[in-house]
Amino acid sequence: MDDTERLAAYDAFAAEARAELARTDERMGELRAAGKVKTATYRQLFAARLTLKEIDRRLAGHGL
Repeated sequence: MDDTERLAAYDAFAAEARAELARTDERMGELRAAGKVKTATYRQLFAARLTLKEIDRRLAGHGL
């Protein structure tokens, strides 16, 4: 894998992580609107969102 392919792979990873973060935020909003913030699903999504936000922060810090 050359540098161009590696960069493309990183860009694809960044896009996928950000899309997943957006989907997670959307689902959490739906659950919040339904008053289901104490459910296991909401808590799992909350943990996933923290991880995805950290990944996004690190990618952005490296210019991706």
